[in-house]
Amino acid sequence: MDMFLVSKGEKRTIRWVIYGLGLLFLFPIVSAIYNSLKYEGFENYIFVFTHKINGISVLSTFWNSLQIAVGHAFFVLLVGSLAGYAFSKIEFAGKEIVYIGVLMCLAIPLVVMIVPFFYIFQNLGLYNHLLAVVCSEVAMTLPFAVLFFRNFYDSLPKELMESATIDGANVFQAFSKVYLPLARSALINLGVLCVMWSFQDFLAPLMFLTDKDLATTNVAINNLKGAFGLSPGNVGKFNAFLVVLGIPALVLFLVAQKFITQGITSGALKD
Repeated sequence: MDMFLVSKGEKRTIRWVIYGLGLLFLFPIVSAIYNSLKYEGFENYIFVFTHKINGISVLSTFWNSLQIAVGHAFFVLLVGSLAGYAFSKIEFAGKEIVYIGVLMCLAIPLVVMIVPFFYIFQNLGLYNHLLAVVCSEVAMTLPFAVLFFRNFYDSLPKELMESATIDGANVFQAFSKVYLPLARSALINLGVLCVMWSFQDFLAPLMFLTDKDLATTNVAINNLKGAFGLSPGNVGKFNAFLVVLGIPALVLFLVAQKFITQGITSGALKD
């Protein structure tokens, strides 16, 4: 066991290494803030919120990204929790075969599904609609959600279902009254992850949204690259755009870290 003990000096070294890595990751953010204020100061941020650049409004990109993220999280949690519960607690013919088929979908990348998704959305009239991005993200995340929730429900004692059945509850009542309340931490953790993944997604919005009014934050950054010249004022405006568009990602990271840590620690404690 001595080999796993860490001395005070080693702890101090590890701490300073972590601090150094943190400063390294903060450097681009600090640099962007500095460059955004170096010329014309806060006028650059006023410009960001009051003008469209290349037909893109910053406020609309926030709203579009938020709608996609919320829709993605809602449908993944709804379908994933129900499917995970069914695979865990309900017996039906071919259950394990279907479950293995769902797990195999985890190996399919979004790039492979671009053409099928494009064909489906075109025929359903969803192309160039936020719902197209929501559906594609939900389809790619659901296999993980099913695995996640099945493992969670499998960890709960079987006596819960037996008690609910004795009390006269049917399968759905047992889910809604017993299992779903117990899955609160799992729902929060996966919901936060879904929102993070949506804000980080670049490929789906780029492929399925052509209207600039529907641009998301990641796509907006890509489209704004060539919108500014090399003059100091334009460089300041571009960096102001980067700072403003990066705020949601930073906030999400801080919020997600809190909830995910709570979920891990709550799952690690046993009565």
